[in-house]
Amino acid sequence: MTGGHPAQASVQPARGSGVTGRALLIAAGALAAIMAAALWVEVVWARLDWTTGHESLGAGCPPIAPVVALFLITALMAAPGLRRIALSRRELLVVYCLLLVSAPLLSHGVLVWMIVKSIAYYYTARAQPIWETLFLAHVPAWFAPTEFAAVEGFFEGRAPVPWSLWWTPLAAWAGFMIALFGATLCLMSLLQRQWITGERLTFPIAQIPLEMVRDADGHGRAGARLPRGWAFWLGLLVSLSITFLSSLSERVPALPRFPVGPGVIVPWQPTGPLAGLGDLSFLVWPWMIAITYLIPKELSFSCWFFWLVRLALHVAAVTAGATPQRPEDWWSTAFPAPYYQGGGALLALLGWSLWVARPHLGHAARAALRPRGRGEDAGEPIPYRWAFLGFAGGCAFMVYFLWAAGCRIVFAAALVALIIAYFATWARLRAETGLGFLCFPIQIQDLMLVPFGVRALRVSELVSLISTRWAYTPGFGYSYEVTTGAALETFKIADSARIDPRRLTLAAVGAFLLALAAGSLSLLAATYHYGWFGMGVSRIGWIGPQSIGDGGRIVNFLTNPALANPDLHGLAALGAGAAVVVVLGMMRLRFWWWPFHPVGYLAANTWGMQVFYMPFFIGWLAKTLVVRYGGLRLYRATVPLAIGLVLGDLLNGALWALVGLLTAGRF
Repeated sequence: MTGGHPAQASVQPARGSGVTGRALLIAAGALAAIMAAALWVEVVWARLDWTTGHESLGAGCPPIAPVVALFLITALMAAPGLRRIALSRRELLVVYCLLLVSAPLLSHGVLVWMIVKSIAYYYTARAQPIWETLFLAHVPAWFAPTEFAAVEGFFEGRAPVPWSLWWTPLAAWAGFMIALFGATLCLMSLLQRQWITGERLTFPIAQIPLEMVRDADGHGRAGARLPRGWAFWLGLLVSLSITFLSSLSERVPALPRFPVGPGVIVPWQPTGPLAGLGDLSFLVWPWMIAITYLIPKELSFSCWFFWLVRLALHVAAVTAGATPQRPEDWWSTAFPAPYYQGGGALLALLGWSLWVARPHLGHAARAALRPRGRGEDAGEPIPYRWAFLGFAGGCAFMVYFLWAAGCRIVFAAALVALIIAYFATWARLRAETGLGFLCFPIQIQDLMLVPFGVRALRVSELVSLISTRWAYTPGFGYSYEVTTGAALETFKIADSARIDPRRLTLAAVGAFLLALAAGSLSLLAATYHYGWFGMGVSRIGWIGPQSIGDGGRIVNFLTNPALANPDLHGLAALGAGAAVVVVLGMMRLRFWWWPFHPVGYLAANTWGMQVFYMPFFIGWLAKTLVVRYGGLRLYRATVPLAIGLVLGDLLNGALWALVGLLTAGRF
């Protein structure tokens, strides 16, 4: 959270392209392979290595498919028969960037959730007659097909796809998705120079491909290669061995258990003040420990330190008479209201980031308004003028979409603003800390209801609020917000590898549209063939229950008197979280030795830190000892070891995905 004015593009060395025809062809082929694998392994059979935290091939932080594809393609280029192809480092990184932006659409947390969400209202309403009375008439007819045969075929399967009934809903939701992607892409283009050059954020996830692919001769004229140092390969072998044995022991009960977590060391005590501590858990995922090793020490320290502070507040609340419950289950606005504190912290972090970036944004706005540009944006992914227009146009389309669904303009504008704010904050967190796998503290529907209550909203607005949950509900890097972070990392990789950012941006948009079209059509065909309830994704993970239960959320909003009015306790918690972030940020600017990072406070007040605190502690301790006794020289020498740990963990996820394909999801 530091300031700084971005360096001008004119002082940067010349860029190469990297966006070649063969790079685009390889990316398209890899995307097709990922789409097929994700459809079967992640959706139809729902078989992935759940024990190591990888629940998606295309999305996630770090993502399995793009990283593994980059590793395999780079390794193949070293084969004797393929050396004459000699793909350059830039070309390989372009392939990675295109997969990074497009592959998340194929995950169960994006297209799958988007397609099933609205049509589920009509299927579940047959068992819930009250839905027809309360809200079903307020669901726009163009949200999803409403004919009985189309709805039943979707969920029961063994039916042809009624394409004529799906074209309008697909076009509407795809338009909303494209507008959201376009608006956030333009926003990231406007902010990337400030965050990359001005504030020099660390971009831990982007370090993985940049460190993994090297120029064979150091000049980029003899193709690319994998690292040759022993540290990288040691980390890869250690991580792959540990995670493979853990996954194997989960699948073969006869083998000795080799757990990496999450697991419980000391179970929760449901009575007494110590009930506020919850379970004492362990988690030693190699990829998470390695990512923590790459981020600043004050950040990793703050994550587990503020988690201990949160536990102390829970113990104090239970001691004062609050109902004993686990810390991760404390969703109410009663003290200490951790997730509402986190919500206030999130909004304050975004406000702080924009405040620091105001000189750069002002410069970009002035350059965009000049009749003839002076070349200030020559090195930008999108010219400033088009970036501002694209951002405004995307937001305007989303507001129009919600207005057409029955929302008031004020409500639609507020919802779009909050979605954009969440996406931008998530991208900033991923760029600064690599914490993209964290789930946001409270969801936008809670954030909108706390200050106003349900009485201030129309039924059609509640329907739209819940029907767009697929767009704004973060799920550990598996939901739609991951595309914004991926776009920002693409800009970072282009900057570091000297790739032409505009050609790369155009190629990324094309890959996004290709994945959206092909993914939507293939998912519909598979769903009507197998039926939603015949596919594993409907039963496993967090998408299954969410997919058909959101009508119950609308009913709860409309019938729960506790939600009718503004929640003053929630507002107080939001304000307290924002105030803490402001104080921590000011202290960091004033005192160089200040050890507490505002992002650590936000991370501690999210769901997941009840087990994530251990990897943060291990990574912080390892980096502290290395820097203390070996200095920065030893730390730089061990960075390839951390990259190898990440890659080995991801290779294990890809390996078990392949096993799932070969065994038709039975193993």
